[in-house]
Formats: sequence, C-alpha cells, structure tokens
Amino acid sequence: MEDKGHVLLKLLSTYARILEAYRDRIDRLNVFPVPDGDTGTNMFFTIRSAVDVIDAQSGSEQSQSGSAGRFKEISKGALLGARGNSGVIMSQVVAAFCSVFGAHSDQPVTAKDVESALEEANTRSRGAVLRPVEGTILTVISDVAKRAKSLGENLDLGDFVRGLFDEAQASLERTPSLLAPLARANVVDSGGAGFVLFVAGLCRILSNGDFDWGTDRPFLFESRVPGPTRSKEDDFVAPSESHELGPRYEVMFILESHDENVMVNFREVWAGLGDSIVVVGQDGTYNCHIHTDDIGGSIEAGIAGGLLSRIRVTDLFEEIAEERWVVEAHGAGAPDPFSAETDVIPNTAVVVIANGDGIRRIFRSMGVHRIVQGGQSMNPSTEEILLAIEEVPGDNVIVLPNNTNVTPVAQIAAEISKKCVRVIPTRGVVEGLSALVEFDPMVSIDENFESMSECAKRVTVAEITQAVRDYSDESGLVHAGDFIGLSRQGLVAVSKSLEDTVVDTIGKLLEDDSEIVTIIEGEGSTSAITREITQWLNINFPEIEVELHHGAQPLYPYLIGIE
Repeated sequence: MEDKGHVLLKLLSTYARILEAYRDRIDRLNVFPVPDGDTGTNMFFTIRSAVDVIDAQSGSEQSQSGSAGRFKEISKGALLGARGNSGVIMSQVVAAFCSVFGAHSDQPVTAKDVESALEEANTRSRGAVLRPVEGTILTVISDVAKRAKSLGENLDLGDFVRGLFDEAQASLERTPSLLAPLARANVVDSGGAGFVLFVAGLCRILSNGDFDWGTDRPFLFESRVPGPTRSKEDDFVAPSESHELGPRYEVMFILESHDENVMVNFREVWAGLGDSIVVVGQDGTYNCHIHTDDIGGSIEAGIAGGLLSRIRVTDLFEEIAEERWVVEAHGAGAPDPFSAETDVIPNTAVVVIANGDGIRRIFRSMGVHRIVQGGQSMNPSTEEILLAIEEVPGDNVIVLPNNTNVTPVAQIAAEISKKCVRVIPTRGVVEGLSALVEFDPMVSIDENFESMSECAKRVTVAEITQAVRDYSDESGLVHAGDFIGLSRQGLVAVSKSLEDTVVDTIGKLLEDDSEIVTIIEGEGSTSAITREITQWLNINFPEIEVELHHGAQPLYPYLIGIE
C-alpha cells in the first residue's frame, strides 16, 4: 500500500476527473427541470483549485509528499477556490483529509486513518454551517462517518471502503425523505451526490483494483421517490406569488481577518441576514457564503470585519447552468472581437454581458463599447465587469447585465469604479437590445439612463428551453425532453414540439397593444421551425411586426421579446 501522502494526491486528482465527467449530471439535480444548476460545476472547480496547487508544487522542493506545509497549501487552495455552498463544505472535507493524511504522510494508509479523516470532515463541515439542514451533503458525510466507525478498523481496507461506498449511496437515496423540496422535485441532494463520487474515488484508490466502477457505479440519477402527480389535462398556472422560495441571492467572498472576536461578531450579524451560512477559514483567510435578500448588508458586514476579495453574487431564482461557457469563455475585459472600436470619445459608453456569437454581433452593431462574455450561473465576477468598465473610453458608463443573476455583481462593480456608472437591470438579452434602441453615445448618461430604462421596461420576455427531467408542481406537469416556455411569471407552455411551445408561449403573452415580436434563434433552432413560427404570426397577427435575429446562444433554441 502506498503512503498516505501519495494516496491523498491521487485521491484528489481522481476525484477531480470524476467530477469533471459527472458535473453536468449533478448540475441537473435541481428543483426545476431546466438545466439550471451549478452544484457539480462548483464542486469541480473547488477540487480543481486544490489540484492546481498540487500541479504547481510538482518539481519544487515541496514535491516530496512529506514536505512540511505541502498539505496545508493544498487545503488552502481548495478553500480559496471554493464555490457555492457545497463547494465550501467540500473544501472542509479536503482540509480534513489533508490534516489526517498529511500527518506522518510517509506511512501506509489504514482504515483508522480513513475513519479519522471522515470524522474530522464531519466535524469541520457541520462546524462551518450556522444552521445545518438534514437531507443535504452534511447528512451524507455524517452517515458515512458513522458507518466508518461501526465497520471497525480491523476490516480489510478494500472491504472497508466498499462498505463506506454502499452507505454513501444509501444515505443519498434517503435525502428526499428528509428534505421536502427534494421530495417535491423528485430528486436526491446534488451536494450529497457529489460527495458520493468522492467516496467512489476513495474506493478506486484503496480497493487494489477490486472496485469496478462500471459494475459498482452508483445510480445517483435513478434514485427517486414518488413525486406529486398532475393530470395532463390540468391547466398550467403561474406559481403563486405567496410561495416562499427563501432568500433570493447567494453572496460569497474571501475575508481576511486575524481577529477571532471580529469573526464572532461577523457570524452573529450574518445570522440575522439569511440562511445557508457557511464560514470556513485557515490562517486568517475565510471563505464566506450566505443566502440572503440583503446583498449590501451582507457585504458591509464583511467590510467591517476585514479585507474582502473575490466577491461573487448569484441570483438563485435565475440560476442557469451554461456548461459550455465555462470551457470556452475567455476573461472579460480582454480584447474582444465583438467590441466596438472608435476614435471618438463618447459622452456615454456601454458595457453589456452576453453569450453567443450572434448576440454579441448584434450588440456590437448597436454601438456597444465592451462585451463581457458570460452566462447566468457562471456569471462574470465583479473584477471582470470592473475591468471592462475601466477599459471603455470616457468617464460615463452604462452597464446592461442582461440577467438578474449578473445585476447585483454589476452594481457592486459600479460602486467600486471611479467612473460614473449606472446599471440598467435588464433581465435578458431582448431587454438589453430594446434598451439600446434609445442609446445615444453623445448625450449625457442621465438622459441615456432614463430613456433606455423606460424602453427596457416595455418588453415582455420569454425563453424556450428543454426539460432535463420530469417535474410536477402547481405550475404544471413536465416530462424530460419536453420543450417549455418560461416567462418572468413562471411556466407558460409545454409540448413535445418545439414549434408548438414557441407558438403557444407567444400566443399567451401577446396583448392587445403588442406591436413587435422579436425572435432570437439559438442552438437547437432550425430554419424550418422559425419559418413556421413567423408564418403563424403573419397569418394570425398581420398587424404585428416580426424581427428575427440569429443569436447562437446555448441551451435556449429561442428567446422571445414582445413590445
């Protein structure tokens, strides 16, 4: 058996590869059937940050597995790179294994080492969460830690870790019975699923080849409990406005503070601002996570406690995973082939956030000065938007975030910038395009802000996408593979036919005074379907003008705007 140091390095590298392969499936374990989660992606980048430290250490004096401080650096890498609630918790699992396996790292791994690491992981992860909730990744970690203790350290190591893997799967399958939203959505906990894959990686390393991933693969995405049923004949209705969805925003940042009393006060302030609070630290560096409706108060509490960096705000109600963007997008603020270049210094410049080659070309043609590439769940950081603001010509800048997920981050960038920056909270690409109709670079920022804001408000927007799993609640019945139309009020239409879904969505959103319908084609659209949609509009609503654009946006075959 290899020594603990090398086993840990192999475990983290193996886990990163497993997460990379399965992160999209974990992302889809959500309470709504669109491809709108990022738990798997967050966990992958958390572990990837630890592996990056390992790679950077390779060839250095610290490349010896027993070098002092090596495992502490790996642990801190996971901490600083942690994203999302599950990512922060997973960074504590990494910290626990680094602590236990890093001690006497030149000695062989034993079942007792694994038991101790899991016990410490359970203690660290629960200690980091202000109000632990059962039915989440915390429960799966606890159950596996308890199982490790009951199995006993005298069991063969391979049998020991396979027993842990069996318990991890069983615990994951129980999560819907412990957490009502999971039961209603008919899914298991996504963070727990990510931890099951960690235990699978442990089995791969410690089973001496006896763990067959092809045979023993956990049916993570087949585990379901009976969900609520609804007749196909039932009408689709918008979700009740009184339905409590919890805090709207996820706020994360790195806080530098070496005063424990300050951190105690910080935790107390946050306790009154939201939930899903996770604060974990090492050597005065803390990764802080909260779900809240008070973005400003949450950030101000951090400023009062120390130095902030890596501020990240996500709108949980609008979170949409755009996996391809994670791979393809280059840093915002870098030279952008779609940005407008001009020698004239405008009175007002515009920065937009957009994804899709066609959409960026449209924005460029409308005089936008800088385009920050970004999507929804993987929204650009404050620093990226700030860099774009600073690079555009002139001292007055309007930002069009084109997504409620990005708006809070853009507002923070506006506050930090020394320029005069105004953010128009456009909720989608169509609103952004509509606002730009009124843009005049040679008039004042106040005039532009007023006219562009009014124009954006006049647009009704809808998105057409495809459900990734079955779903049923008061909004309607959806099956995996169905095309669904979503407006700001919720589910509007559903059908097996993409064309029927688009037509039904437009028909339900048209008003007596509607004049223009804008259709933006994305990936998955076809010229034949687009032609049928436009013909339907021309026949049934001849007075309405139809504008057609090719946006090439991922995940959404059609974006709709009605003015």
